[in-house]
Amino acid sequence: MRSERRDGMEHRVDEIDKRILYYLARDARNTVAADVADEMDVTPATIRNRIHQLEAEGILRGYVADVNYKSIDGHVTYQFNCTAPIPERDRLAQSALDVAGVVAVRELMTGSSNIAVTVVGSSTDDVSRIASELSDLGLEIDDESVIEAEYHQPYSPFGPEDAPIGPSLTDFMSLAGGAEVVEFTVSDGAAVAGMTIEDAVDEGYLADEMLVVGIERDGDVLTPKGETTIQTGDVVSLFSKSGLEKDALEVFGSS
Repeated sequence: MRSERRDGMEHRVDEIDKRILYYLARDARNTVAADVADEMDVTPATIRNRIHQLEAEGILRGYVADVNYKSIDGHVTYQFNCTAPIPERDRLAQSALDVAGVVAVRELMTGSSNIAVTVVGSSTDDVSRIASELSDLGLEIDDESVIEAEYHQPYSPFGPEDAPIGPSLTDFMSLAGGAEVVEFTVSDGAAVAGMTIEDAVDEGYLADEMLVVGIERDGDVLTPKGETTIQTGDVVSLFSKSGLEKDALEVFGSS
């Protein structure tokens, strides 16, 4: 998790985070930090740090094995569509997980059939037992069906075909007097990549009212100085005395 965060600045998922989520959703077991790092032009340490941050933020909640129970002799996967009183929906959904054989519970934002419960039974009697225990909890089973097959794929807009074309905004905060602080990732091909902060000012890339107040690199938070070099993949915190126009950030994105 990032070692320093500003109060009032909520985490925003940027293009690096999206690409991590895409590959982990596609195949978490075989996703290698170095491969994602090469694609996004950052270091593997940055990818590992981002994964820890996504976990800490509750965005990346876990890594679930995709088990084909049908291939195990005698086992069948069912889905029960249930109705719970709205005030009790959350509590009953959590309680359903305690029933032996229940492998997944989804809360649905509807008035009826507002909880979907996926169960695995080793026999017809076992499935009947699970249904009975769910009913005893207070869930009304509306219908049930056998799950013949289930298919998954990652969310495609987070994938490679939607590569970033500019600086990837991570956080934004407005301050009193019209000042702003923005946090973003320096993209590949950025005009200032490889330049020191002092050179960027001299070349006119950073206006007088702008101040680089923080740089995160490979999980470490650096104190920016004039001789500090801006690198691709850096998470830069930029303070501006006045509101920032979109054009002002183009030098941190792809040319």
